[in-house]
Amino acid sequence: MTEVPYGQYAEAYKAIHSALMDLMAPAPGKKITKLAFTWYADGTLETLKVYDEAQLLFTLTFTWNADGTLSEVART
Repeated sequence: MTEVPYGQYAEAYKAIHSALMDLMAPAPGKKITKLAFTWYADGTLETLKVYDEAQLLFTLTFTWNADGTLSEVART
């Protein structure tokens, strides 16, 4: 399989995937039913909020370098 080159948005999606793979599963009886996104004014991903129905399970916050590459993903 060939490696897919990642652009700015694709980097965010790749980081989301990696972060979610490293997270513990939601508490027993919880499941991910909704994802909500917020964006910086320049169009880069700011946050990804993960819900079980109306209950917020956690938030991923994205930090970008000045050159547009992804710097960090933090979970709160």
